[in-house]
Amino acid sequence: MIRYMKNTQGRNQTEVTEFILLGLSENPDLKIILFGLFLLIYMATMLGNLGMIVLIKIDSCLHTPMYYFLSSLSFVDAFYSSSVTPKMLVNLVSENKAISFKGCAAQFYFFGSFLGTECFLLAMMAYDRYAAIWNPLLYPVLMSWRICFFFVATSFLAGFGNAAIHTGMTFRLSFCGSNKINHFYCDTPPLLKLSCSDTHINGIVIMAFSSFNVISCVMIVFVSYLCILITILRMPSLEGRQKAFSTCASHLMAVTIFFGTILFMYLRPTSSYSMEQDKVVSVFYTVVIPVLNPLIYSLKNKDVKEALKKVLQKHIL
Repeated sequence: MIRYMKNTQGRNQTEVTEFILLGLSENPDLKIILFGLFLLIYMATMLGNLGMIVLIKIDSCLHTPMYYFLSSLSFVDAFYSSSVTPKMLVNLVSENKAISFKGCAAQFYFFGSFLGTECFLLAMMAYDRYAAIWNPLLYPVLMSWRICFFFVATSFLAGFGNAAIHTGMTFRLSFCGSNKINHFYCDTPPLLKLSCSDTHINGIVIMAFSSFNVISCVMIVFVSYLCILITILRMPSLEGRQKAFSTCASHLMAVTIFFGTILFMYLRPTSSYSMEQDKVVSVFYTVVIPVLNPLIYSLKNKDVKEALKKVLQKHIL
């Protein structure tokens, strides 16, 4: 909806009060297929991540710093997928694709908050793996419950604080022209394209914060795994090296997928920017990545598989 107002000079000026999300496709047959596919993925996302949280909660063998971080990651995945996917599913089967201005701002904020939190959490988990392998005897001291809570709380504060800056910078702009967002959710690039304000400062601030946050997290992960590799190569026994590698494999896979997608999405040159390409990549990190993490950690982790087996034998079988 576009509301007409009068500016200080008495001329009519339009103000956007709601946006229209154009979505992924206008093909009716494709939209039905996408709805079914994304609904199944979203259900698996919620079942996998909430199931992981419950499993870690009820199994005392998983009450360790590593699984405390993993349950926090599952919580974040469930909520950052939920900030986008339900609205996308509704728009795939509904003729009304409108989202209010405040609703768009809320979606923008919460998605950015949980996405940023996941970025910092994965970096903290890399440090946790380094501490566990570098000196197992000092690990309980280096990663006490107080330190773990501090790392998780800091990740949430950084994620939500960063998103508050992005949201404030974006929604202080004037939107007085078209209200059609060429995307399936409220994201930065299409919103900046719709604004009739000067977005130059926004672009600089957003790029500066995004670059700093992503690159700092990537550097923490890189340095942690470099130290892990050096430590593993110094181990005298082959069995010890294999065990150390196996404890890091799941996290390294999750980190590679997540940061690889984010780096491609937000730090590529503007000359190579394509809205259609942007939509495809966005689907991957908004819908697919949240369902991959519980699969990666459950399939690659012996402790999680054993805990799941015990729960199934006790309560179902």
